[in-house]
Parts: sequence; C-alpha cells; structure tokens
Amino acid sequence: MSNQTCSERSESIRVRFAPSPTGHLHIGNVRTALFNYLFAKKHNGNFILRIEDTDFDRVKREYEESILEDLKWLGLIWDEGPDCGGNYRPYRQSERLNIYKELADKLLKEGKAYKCFCSPEELEKKRKESLSKGLPPRYDGKCCNLSREEIVSYEQKGIKPSTRFKVENGLIEFEDIVRGKITFNCSDIGDFVILRSDGISAYNFAASVDDVLMKITHVIRGEDHLSNTPRQILLNQAMGFDSPHFAHLSMILGPDKSRLSKRHGAESVTELREEGYLPEAVINYLSLLGWSSEDGREIMPLNDIIKNFSIERVSKSPAVFDIKKLKWINSHYIKNKDIAELTELSIPFLKKAGVRTETVERQWLYKVIDAIKDNIETLSDINKYAGIFFDEIITPSSQSSPIRGEGQGEGAAEVLKLFKEMIERENDITEDIADKIILGIKEKTNLKGKKLMMPIRIALTGKTEGPELKKIMNILGKERIIKRVNNVIS
Repeated sequence: MSNQTCSERSESIRVRFAPSPTGHLHIGNVRTALFNYLFAKKHNGNFILRIEDTDFDRVKREYEESILEDLKWLGLIWDEGPDCGGNYRPYRQSERLNIYKELADKLLKEGKAYKCFCSPEELEKKRKESLSKGLPPRYDGKCCNLSREEIVSYEQKGIKPSTRFKVENGLIEFEDIVRGKITFNCSDIGDFVILRSDGISAYNFAASVDDVLMKITHVIRGEDHLSNTPRQILLNQAMGFDSPHFAHLSMILGPDKSRLSKRHGAESVTELREEGYLPEAVINYLSLLGWSSEDGREIMPLNDIIKNFSIERVSKSPAVFDIKKLKWINSHYIKNKDIAELTELSIPFLKKAGVRTETVERQWLYKVIDAIKDNIETLSDINKYAGIFFDEIITPSSQSSPIRGEGQGEGAAEVLKLFKEMIERENDITEDIADKIILGIKEKTNLKGKKLMMPIRIALTGKTEGPELKKIMNILGKERIIKRVNNVIS
C-alpha cells in the first residue's frame, strides 16, 4: 500500500463504506461512513472504501474525487480502497464486472437463476397494475419456466435477457445488531434481477458478491437498505457463502420530522466545508446522531469517540438533525483551535470578504482572528466582522448612530469627546490601557453599561455587538481610532 492515506490493520473486523459517485457526500451517507469507521477502529479492524459506480448514466469521476476528498477532510481514512489498493482489489465495481458475470453464469447453470426476456415496458405495465390493486410490485415469474425452444426464439429475435434469481418459498430470519430479530417472507420478494440485459450487475448481486469476496464481517448501513438484506442473504445461501452480520442505522430527519433536505441546513459535506464548519466539529456532531456515550459527554475528539463507541448503543429511533446544535459544537472547536491554525483556515473566508490577506502582517492577523473567534459559529461568519478591522472608514447607519441612534443619544456625545481626548494622550493602545480609558470615562460621566459602551462600540465598528472593545482598540491602534471617532463626530 503506497498511498499515505492507507494503513494496515488487523484482519479480524472488516467493514466497508460503499458510496455511489452520483453526487456529493450526503449527511446521511457520511454518518454511515463514520459509524463504520468507529466500529472498525474500536476493534482494531479494517475500514474499506468501495466505489459502487455501475450506474453509468449518473456516475461522474468528479463526484468520486469529491467523496474521497471529503472523507480525508473529515479524517475518515480507509485501510483499503480504489486509490491505495489492498488484498481484495479492485475496489470499483465497474472493474469487477467479470466477477459478477462468472458467478451469475454459475447460478444459471445450477438452476438457481434464469433468463428473463420481459421488456422494460412490459414490466412497468405489470408494476402499475399491481399498485392499482394495492399490491406490492412483484415479478410474476413469467420467464421462470421457458422451454429451450422459447429461449432460442427470443435470442434469435435479438432480445437480450436479464438474469433473474429464483426465490424459493420460505422465511428469512436474521439478527440485526441494532434492530434485533427480523423476519421476511420470501413470497413478498419475488424473483429479482441480478444481471441487467446490458450485462451490468444489479445492486444486490454486486453488493453480496463484493461483501463476501472482500471478507466483510459487518455490514453497517442505513435502514433504507433493510429490504435489500433478505435478497442478499438468499444470494449468499445460493452461492454457498456465509452472510456478514447486519446493522441498520435509523434515518436522519429534520426538526420537523421529515426526511433531511436542504431546507434543514447544509445537505452535503461539501456545503458544510464551504460554510466554514471544522471537520472535528462535524465528526463530533454526526457521532451523536443515533448514538450517545455512556458518560453523557457531547464534546469529544475523534479518539475519545472511538474509545467510547459501541454499536449496541446505537438507537433504533430516527435521529434529528439540528443545525443549531451543530453550530454550537462548531463554535466550541473554533474557540479552542490553535490561533495560527485557525487563522490559516480563516484566510479563504477573509478573501471572500474582500480582504487582501497577502498584504497583511501575520501576527496582526492572528490578533484579528483571536478577537473574532468568540463571536462566530462558522468561519463564514467572519464576513460579519471583517470590516471592523480592514475597512478604512466605518460609517454607522442612522439607526445605529452613537449620537442620534435610538436610545443612544443621552450622554453619547460626551462619552465620545472624553474617549477621543484620552486616546490622544496615549502613545500605544494596549488592552490594559483600553480598560483604563473605559474606566476613566465611567468615573467622569457616571455612565455604565450600554450608555457607556455602545457609543464607543458603534463609533469604532458601526455595529451594536461584536468582539471585546479592548481587543478592537488594541488591534485598530491610536490613529485609526481617532479617525473613526472624528468621522462620527463630524
């Protein structure tokens, strides 16, 4: 394994994350990837990345690259995968088509599958008829007992058949690690396609084959895949394989209990990155969607989450995505981030706000980010406060004028006059001197609270809230402070 994103682990526990590159990495999908990763690392096992890319009409290589990039950004590093290989390569389904074809042909020869010549139009008509009668769509087995002559006749007409798996009557029972004992009646399933007429494997067949051949021990996935599980167990039995253990995670819903969508906040990891969430905050929050630590902690770095994770503590109930809680967790990580690292992460967002960061001295920039960090929930919030430090002139609106603004008139002119006089006496405005100046104005005017602080804040920043005044004064320096106060007074 040459790629630095890959590492060797014990062969005992093997789990996989198998995204389809037909779009960006969705919140629900990355929660699935995370729980697989946590389970593997808790048990010193292997986390495998497999790409399900046989939907050729919708798959795009840029989506695959985006998925890999997002997983790396989150720190969910795989042990085997398409970019670093492994003992069970290849890890793209599009490169494994011959494997599926060989096993499908074996099932055909054993009479466990058969060729189906039904057209898509015919199948769609039957599907609609079943639905109109209130019945679940189920193949009627029309092609199950075709004679050799009938098959040859279809083939001579150039009709390319799909391959259907023959489902025998009976019950399928399995123990789901999250949901307990589950039973399916095979009569509700019907014979299903394993190879399409174009020779491409259907999802259930490819997934079953890959899980077995890649020695996957546990399949951890969303409950929307629950109906696929009996089909995969039947396939494994027919091919003489043991099935892996299954764990089906609850769905993630919005606060209104509807399926998670864009209206509930960011829908993909790419959007979260663009909005300025930190990867450790995203990981921390997603770990709490359907799982909780025994000690009740909510703020935990990845290593602590791995240490405390237990698949048995995963809830059967749907998890609710709360963007406010995600922002709260993100603000915690922002506040506690190393200031140099936080500054580097902030630079793209400063540039979006129009700041030419390449001309700014780094140590001064560190002070700016340090002043802002307690007031932001995401890095994109920097835009709200960047102007305080980088705009040459601040012009408060009439509503927030320190002298004429609503509720700010009384004593405001005197506060600013004293403030300017005291600033002019100082050579350098440190945070201690800033505190001394504010205290001096308080003693001379007997004003306090908003009546004391608000005129100064609005004169210096044009805003009614924001970073600590003493930090702002220290960063702006004497000349810019006087310039801004003069602009307001004039």
